[in-house]
Amino acid sequence: MALRLVIVGGGPAGVQAATTAARLGAEVTLVERDVVGGAAHLWDCVPSKAVIATGERLQDVAAAEALGLLVQPASVDLDALRRRVRELSERIERQNLQLLESQGVRILRGTGRLLDEHTVEVDHGGGTERLSADAIVVSTGSRPRVPEWAAPDGVRVLTTRDAYPPPELPEHLVVVGSGVTGVEFVHMFSSFGSRVTLIVSRQQVLPSKDPEVAAVLEEDFLRRGVQLLKGARATGVDQSPDGVVVRCDDGRSVTGSHCLLAIGSMPNVEGLGLESAGVELDDGWVRTLDHHMRTNVQHIYLAGDVSGKLPLSSVATMQGRKIAEHVMGLHQVDHRHLDYDKAASAIFTDPEVADVGLAEADAFAEGRKVRVTKVPFASTARALIDGDSRGFVKIVSDPATGVILGGSIVGRQAAELISVLAVAVTNGLRASDVAESIFVHPALAEALSDAAE
Repeated sequence: MALRLVIVGGGPAGVQAATTAARLGAEVTLVERDVVGGAAHLWDCVPSKAVIATGERLQDVAAAEALGLLVQPASVDLDALRRRVRELSERIERQNLQLLESQGVRILRGTGRLLDEHTVEVDHGGGTERLSADAIVVSTGSRPRVPEWAAPDGVRVLTTRDAYPPPELPEHLVVVGSGVTGVEFVHMFSSFGSRVTLIVSRQQVLPSKDPEVAAVLEEDFLRRGVQLLKGARATGVDQSPDGVVVRCDDGRSVTGSHCLLAIGSMPNVEGLGLESAGVELDDGWVRTLDHHMRTNVQHIYLAGDVSGKLPLSSVATMQGRKIAEHVMGLHQVDHRHLDYDKAASAIFTDPEVADVGLAEADAFAEGRKVRVTKVPFASTARALIDGDSRGFVKIVSDPATGVILGGSIVGRQAAELISVLAVAVTNGLRASDVAESIFVHPALAEALSDAAE
C-alpha cells in the first residue's frame, strides 16, 4: 500500500512536496482553501514583482534620453496594471494545477484541520471529509502583521496586500517598516511618482544587511526625493477622509495621504488543530523543528512561512522537496540537508540587492578572519553601456583556503547574478574557481570574476 501523505496548504512548499512525493510513489492529497500556488506567493510575491517591473519600465523611459532616444512622458494605467497582475496570478495557478494533476495528486478545495496525529478533517463547503494520513505536511503560510495601534481599512491605511496596486496612487505615502518589504514599496511608489516617507526604526534601512549595501540604496532613495525618518518607531496612525498622520515614539509625526504597514508577518496556525495532534507551539509558532522540518510529532512536518524559517518562496520550495524525500525514505541514502545559511535572497528595489552566505559584518562580529574583495560595476563595460553603473560586487572568502563563504551584490540584475555566488557557497568552490571561469564580455557578471581574483 502506498504511503498516504496529506498536505494542508498549497503554497510553494505544499505544491513541491506534493509533486515530489507523488513522483516517488506516495498517495498524495493536497488541501487548499484559496489559491493553489499560495496566497503569499500569488497575492504578495508575484503581484509585487509585477508592479515593481512596471515602475522600473517607467523609470527606464524617463532615463531613455541619456541613451539617445526621443521619448514621450509615460504614465501608469492602474486598471491595466490590475488586469496584468490578476492574469499573471491566474496563469501561474493554472500551471500549478496542471502539474499536480499530471502527477496524480488529489486536490481538495477546503479548510483542513488536524483531529489527531493521523487524521485531517476537511470542510469543503458541501460537507466534511476525513483523511487518514501516514504523514502530514502543514504549509499554510502567513499573513501581514497588523500592530495594535493601527486599523487598516484598505483605503488610507494599507497592508501589503492592499497595494498591488492600491485603489489610487498615493500623493504622499508613509511607509512603516524599513526591512525587505518596506524598501520594495518605497521603490515601487517613488517610481510611480508618489512622494514617499520611510520611517526607519534604526539608523539604516535594511538593518540586517551589509551597511555598504544599505548606503547605496539610501543614496538612491534620497536622489528620488524619498524622506528617511531615522531612529523613529511608529506608535499610532490617525486617519481622516483626506489623509493620515503617523505618530512616532520620539514625538515626531508625518502627515501623508496614505500609510502602508510593512512590519512583518504572522503564521497561519489558528484553527489548524495542531494542539489536538500533539504539536507544541510557542507564542503562535511551532516550537521544535529538526533539519527534516519535523515537529515534535515525528511524522508531522511544517514548511514555508509557517515554519518560522526564512520567509522566501525559494526556501519554501526546497523545504517541500526535502520533506517529500524524507517521508519517502531518501534520507537513508545520499541526501543533503537544507542549509538556511546558504540560501540566496534578493530585494527588488532599484538598484537590486542580493546576498548569500556569510556577510562581512557578521564575520567581523564573530572574530573570523576573512578576505573581502569589492569591485564596483562602474569598472565594467556593460554597466557603462547600459547607462547604470551604480553598485558593486563583494565576495567574502577564507584567506587560507580561498573557499567562497558569502557575497553581496547591489546593482542592476543583482538577483540574477547572485546565483553564481550561491552555487559557489553551496558547493564550497574557491574564489579561483570563479576567477578562472571565462565569462561573457561585455556583461555585468565580469564584476564577479574581477572580485574573485
